[in-house]
Amino acid sequence: MNNKNNKSFYITTTLPYVNSKPHIGFAVEITRADVVARHKRLCGYNVFFNTGTDEHGQKIFQKAQEEKKEVQQFVDEKVLGFTKLCEKLNIKYDRFIRTTDTDHVLSAQKFWKKCDENGFIYKKNYRGLYCVGCEMFLTEKDLVNGRCPYHPDKVPEEIEEENYFFKYSAFTEKLLEIYKNKKDFVIPQSRLKEISNFAAGGLEDFSISRIKEKMPWGIPVPGDDQHVMYVWFDALVNYISTLGWPDNLENFKKFWENGTPVQYCGKDNLQFQSARWQAMLLSVGLPSSDKIIINGFITSNGQKMSKSLGNVIDPLEIIDEYGTDALRYYLIRELNSFEDSDFTIEKFKESYNANLANGLGNLVSRVMKMSEDNLSKEDTVFEENIDFANQLPPEYKKAFDSYDLQKAVDYIWTIIGETDKKIQTEKPFSLIKTDPDTAKSMIKKYIETVYFIAKMLEPILPETAEKIKKSIQENKKPSEPLFSRK
Repeated sequence: MNNKNNKSFYITTTLPYVNSKPHIGFAVEITRADVVARHKRLCGYNVFFNTGTDEHGQKIFQKAQEEKKEVQQFVDEKVLGFTKLCEKLNIKYDRFIRTTDTDHVLSAQKFWKKCDENGFIYKKNYRGLYCVGCEMFLTEKDLVNGRCPYHPDKVPEEIEEENYFFKYSAFTEKLLEIYKNKKDFVIPQSRLKEISNFAAGGLEDFSISRIKEKMPWGIPVPGDDQHVMYVWFDALVNYISTLGWPDNLENFKKFWENGTPVQYCGKDNLQFQSARWQAMLLSVGLPSSDKIIINGFITSNGQKMSKSLGNVIDPLEIIDEYGTDALRYYLIRELNSFEDSDFTIEKFKESYNANLANGLGNLVSRVMKMSEDNLSKEDTVFEENIDFANQLPPEYKKAFDSYDLQKAVDYIWTIIGETDKKIQTEKPFSLIKTDPDTAKSMIKKYIETVYFIAKMLEPILPETAEKIKKSIQENKKPSEPLFSRK
């Protein structure tokens, strides 16, 4: 859309590893980021939405070896599952970055050089525990019963080698200052408190390289072909390499320096996004992110999803049976915006029938049937180029501004419920026989409400919103239900 105010907004997800099929957690993250990006576009912002895949590291290297494939071939095949999910979920990103992309590789190497020139990289012998699941070195205080808390099924490997290290400890005070001065730097507040307490305990320098002979699949360290970059140091740079840093500074300044860079991630990424990455940015003289939004985990019947338990939910299968917007709805409204949530097919189906088929679908069908029977097309024409940002209800706007997308959708469904009750109370379908003018006036107001419901749904259920607006424009009840009962 043409932007008259030149406000810039940047949003990115984390990059999932391509060692396995995309799971429901990634579907949640990209859908939430997509909803925010669409909302900002409707409000007149220039938006850059970044997502993609993380394609380096030990577990990808090991998985390729297991499948007896060249690693590049392996990642080229696996990435297709992630781009397909984005397509199926109707995700409108501006860049799908892969950490094997040439421009990213060059950007990561330039970032390393700058960090090194500024005195924040050094080399030393190191011995420690490494979790392949997290691709992360762990200290004793990170362990729970001797295991990684996020991968208790994997025994951390003991590694001893000479690595390059990043002077993380040099940024303790600067990070604490950010957390103190910017109260919404990490959302929700509980996660800001968590990372503040973590940093206050003192930050330890961390390894940022692996010996190439032992783990060859990574970006070469500039000036030392015996080492490759530690996967997280490489991957985190994607948030600015996707904007063209350091070669396309015009685009970088527009969206990072002069925009509002917002990052979505899961709670297991809290330290990486809100501390390590921020320290890395400071090390090369770049401004910090604007906000880090933390998602909870998705469980099934209270248990972690796993193939062995047979409770893994495939987002593509749900889309194939129920449709794109049905899954988008559930991910945004039925899952908590920030905390852990439970997802079962039974809960999904119950919500689908109650809120989409019987709720939204029934209201639109009912109102449009009355309109088709009693109003002309001229009565249902609406000016599409409304000033969306300034017509938003305060509750809806506040929910989006605080990234509580669940509340935004709750607000829409409150209006749906109230409109249904209003129709039942006013009974225009009976009044039309005795007082047609009053009944028609009522129906027009219902149409206006349904139209604005569609406008508020545009970022959340874009396909459904378009169907509703088309139905209003044609003054016809939808030829097929928006959501068929299952």
